[in-house]
Amino acid sequence: MSQTIQDPVLSREWMVVAKSSDVKDAPKRVQILGEAVVLWRSLSGLRAFRDLCIHRGTSLALGRVEQDTLVCAYHGWRYDASGQCVEIPAQPNLAIPTKAKAKTYFCQEKYGLIWVALEEPRHDIPAYPEASDDYHTVICGPYTVEAEAPRVIENFLDVSHLMWVHEGYLGEPSHAEIPEYRTHERGGHLVTDTIRIFQPDPDGRGKVLNNDYVYEVLRPLTARFRKSDEDSDDIFSIMIHATPNGPRQTTAYALLSRNYAFDTPDETFTEFQDKIFSQDETILVSQRPELLPLDLAAELHIKSDRLAIAYRKWLAELGVETGVA
Repeated sequence: MSQTIQDPVLSREWMVVAKSSDVKDAPKRVQILGEAVVLWRSLSGLRAFRDLCIHRGTSLALGRVEQDTLVCAYHGWRYDASGQCVEIPAQPNLAIPTKAKAKTYFCQEKYGLIWVALEEPRHDIPAYPEASDDYHTVICGPYTVEAEAPRVIENFLDVSHLMWVHEGYLGEPSHAEIPEYRTHERGGHLVTDTIRIFQPDPDGRGKVLNNDYVYEVLRPLTARFRKSDEDSDDIFSIMIHATPNGPRQTTAYALLSRNYAFDTPDETFTEFQDKIFSQDETILVSQRPELLPLDLAAELHIKSDRLAIAYRKWLAELGVETGVA
């Protein structure tokens, strides 16, 4: 089991750990910042406990959900929705110790995803306006990669790699020049000016477009972009969240939304996104140092890196310690 990562900022951030559809009748084990967490559904809603029976340290995810309780597979101890042990079969007539309680975490479901915070969150789950009837949204992922979460987010925000890593899809080397743009801090998050990019196949349908991108960093490990083409009202949007499972391992989920081509199968878009992430993964696992340097003198920067520079400065100001140097 990975050692728990102590981070004063990220421990109080909402982290995406699964799709809502992944947790049904059986408990599910996930990992956040090295901490094993079990998800299960009580009659009153989704629950997130530390994946540890207080009795003998067994994984509660090995157990089952029964009579609105989570039952440990080792000795049958039953935990209710609050985490309190309510039955010890080996001594049914004796009082249950007050310490017989599972550690609980904050959890919510939003946008078809399960979000967990290890400590009381300082902020709400980021807003995603495209989660509306005007758009069709699909969930992409999970994408698990042997890289640090801030590296994953910075790669998502890096506009100048599109022409090289995703050549023939999101860009072309013959159109590698990045227009002048600036990054601004608005409402507690980062947002760029519009950046126009030539794209041979921007969403998997094979339609050549000049797309106008606007990137936003909503939380330390949650970012999004919204892009539109110059000749229509079509809008394509992605919000990505990267959850640190432990050192050098991250799992990312993405919400992919469009206000067009509702009759086109979702697989056209999700399979395309899978391909794009697999291309990114090759780069991410190769990067050295593995930790994202917050010292701007540690790597060379140019004007087209303005968003990455702002992101690194912001992480430093927030006090993020995980996945950064």
